Amino acid sequence: MTHHSHNHKHDQNHKDNHNHNHNHKHPASDSNKTSALNLAFWLNFIFSIIELVGGLLTNSTAIITDALHDFTDSMAIGMAVYLEKLSLKPATEQFTFGFKRFSLLSALAMSAFLLVGSAVMMVTAIGSFSSPKVVHSQGMLLLAVLGIVVNGLAFVKIKSSGGQDGAGHHHFGAHSHTHGHSHNHDSEQSNQNQNSKAIMLHLLEDLLGWVAVLVGAIIIYFTDWFWIDGVLTVLIALFIGYNAYQNIKETLKILLMATPNDIDIEALKSAIINLEEVASIDQLRVWSLDGTDSIASIQIRAVAINDSDKTLEKVQQVFTKFAIEDVTVQISS
Repeated sequence: MTHHSHNHKHDQNHKDNHNHNHNHKHPASDSNKTSALNLAFWLNFIFSIIELVGGLLTNSTAIITDALHDFTDSMAIGMAVYLEKLSLKPATEQFTFGFKRFSLLSALAMSAFLLVGSAVMMVTAIGSFSSPKVVHSQGMLLLAVLGIVVNGLAFVKIKSSGGQDGAGHHHFGAHSHTHGHSHNHDSEQSNQNQNSKAIMLHLLEDLLGWVAVLVGAIIIYFTDWFWIDGVLTVLIALFIGYNAYQNIKETLKILLMATPNDIDIEALKSAIINLEEVASIDQLRVWSLDGTDSIASIQIRAVAINDSDKTLEKVQQVFTKFAIEDVTVQISS
């Protein structure tokens, strides 16, 4: 039986033993991204406090509800900045997979907090329908405009920092080659991009919420329909609650080692079994560490064990087509 372990694809046809390390980093891009995330954190954190005070002064439950959302968003951004640094730590004997999965713990905590908060605010809003509170519409309008400006600025800063351009990446490699191959590459590019995209999505959600508050404030100003504030609160709470529920569900799927949503396991099996070098698949497992990077292990029976290098290369090519680079392959006759 021949055992092959792959964490990144390389074409190697030599059998000599050698070890080498390489390290590529783009500090300027990483620095820009970190400073943009820091700015987004402080903008959201400071504004959530302003928003809470403004919500109390204007007597608007909708704004207080969104203050809760903005506060948890700022905590999520702060956690993302911390985890960017933590995820760069090399694997240890205790944490052999590294530290990427730690981000899931904060995702669960934040989502649970949002879910409880949105439920409390919804109950409060429903109770307000029987006796609507007088809301200061001009104050709501001012806060809505400020909210759109703050979230829009944070969104633009993160986007322009390279969150989607893939400029920043970081590789650590340790290679040992014999007849089998062992590769260990850990790229932070996709993880950083994913963090930036997730935060940008939160900011876009906030923008939509503030647009709704802006429209509500205008309606209240011209009509004195104070019950609109309760309707806005329910809508915002439902929106936040739904997204929090989806986040919890997806996070639990990752923790429970479910097959990633973007991997068609049947298509993957079919592509491998259709290789002329592969006789059968004994076991195939695909999971994700943090929802970004997929990992796989496979046990196959080869038609001819004496040509395992060719079999290994072709199997690896299939996994690469499915965007899975971290693969352990075990071949037997």
